[in-house]
Amino acid sequence: MEPNLLRRTVSGVLEEALSSTSGDLYVVDPARDTLEDLVSVMSEMESESPSVKLLATDRVLKDVMDDFLVASRAADLIDGGSMELRSYEGDENTLVVTDETVLAVVRAGDHVAGLGTDDEEFVASANDRYDEVWDGAEPFALRTPAISRVRRSLQTDLGETTANDFESVLNSLETARGDGDGLDEVTISLLVAAKNNELLYDISKWGEDVGIASKATFSRTKTRLEELGLVDTEKVPIDVGRPRLRLMLGDDRLRDADTAELSSVAQSVLAQGS
Repeated sequence: MEPNLLRRTVSGVLEEALSSTSGDLYVVDPARDTLEDLVSVMSEMESESPSVKLLATDRVLKDVMDDFLVASRAADLIDGGSMELRSYEGDENTLVVTDETVLAVVRAGDHVAGLGTDDEEFVASANDRYDEVWDGAEPFALRTPAISRVRRSLQTDLGETTANDFESVLNSLETARGDGDGLDEVTISLLVAAKNNELLYDISKWGEDVGIASKATFSRTKTRLEELGLVDTEKVPIDVGRPRLRLMLGDDRLRDADTAELSSVAQSVLAQGS
């Protein structure tokens, strides 16, 4: 890898750095968007990604991993052994530290550079420092399930059509954190279930089993969506016990939208109702 990399995006610098090393590397003190870019680049790499030991502030980790789209892909990388997360209250430039190079990620207008050195003594000293920092850092517990597990379990539990619709809605979103800029994962699950007339019991049991949220959270979110007119329910009698609720889309704008448009229409209705 060249000591200095000039690219138009952070993703470009990270992709070059990752593809140029086969050993473990450290990514130190990334900004929020740098961490998002790192997860995206690693998730999309065609060749096997090197193992990344990521040291970030607890504030950045919590904020970024509040987005289901990022967190579920990061969980996939963690499950596959190519990423580890630890909380680190440092005050550094964003660094990429490999066995051969140390890069500082620097922005200048429309360009991004990885300004670095391959001086053996400096690189060895940097690796020794972050080996020590890593050993003393606290592991970050990511509770979001891996997206590959979410997809498999949804297809098994509720069928291919519902799983494909869930995937289509996720692909239409830039963020999934439920803060006004995107729908959260529970809302997405319920809207997709309503589109396919699934039972509330089935989608909430799936969500709890896979680790998305508790049945109580699904129930509260369903109530809110029902109050806003996005979702309707009808009672379905069962042989033993109380009737279960079948979910249905409650707004004509949602019923008329194709799956890829479901998220944008739902966000528009939610904004009007908030």
